[in-house]
Amino acid sequence: MSHQKVRDVMSDAVVRIQGGTPFKEIAHLLLEYDITAVPVVDAEDRPVGVVSEADLLHKMWGRQEGEAGGLGVVPRPEKAWATDAAGLMTSPALCAAEDWSVVDAARVMARHGIKRLLVIDGAGRLRGVVSRSDLLRVFVREDRAIRTEIVEDVLVRALGEAPSAVEVTVTHGHVRLSGQLSSPATAQKLEDLCRNVDGVVDVEFRAVPDSGAGGPVPSG
Repeated sequence: MSHQKVRDVMSDAVVRIQGGTPFKEIAHLLLEYDITAVPVVDAEDRPVGVVSEADLLHKMWGRQEGEAGGLGVVPRPEKAWATDAAGLMTSPALCAAEDWSVVDAARVMARHGIKRLLVIDGAGRLRGVVSRSDLLRVFVREDRAIRTEIVEDVLVRALGEAPSAVEVTVTHGHVRLSGQLSSPATAQKLEDLCRNVDGVVDVEFRAVPDSGAGGPVPSG
């Protein structure tokens, strides 16, 4: 089973600037659009860096010695004296390919402790931005849609089992499976595949006794 792609959940309305954009214009954009960072792109619309609120605030604290105001911020003199995006930006920009899965994007965000990723196409051009809140939309997927995918894509297509082999119920993303499968390995694979379905929070499988075999099939 495949997760949703980044292109399916990203926002394609992205404010962007170029290296020559002046300091005050960047500050105005952040305030006007209520955003905390803005990507810097080259002439081909390829991201080369990002300017954040923190980058701008180095203008206040970056010329000080030691940590700024005891906040644990290391002064960056080069940013304190910068007057445009090229001097202020953090580079390179962390990006996600538009065909990444939402899991890939979430993993990179967690690893780097960031709240959003720029999204690029195959040519490296800026296509959009994906945020933590965008990724969370996966978990508000309707139970009915989750159940349909499990029955049709997991049980029938992936495992080759009859749709009547397992009773599938989904409540608030919690999947409950009850039935008889061809082998313990198939039962374990069913659980694993169900956990990879977008919107699934938890999976529980209960095997029922097989009257022909004389006992239940264990789930793993």
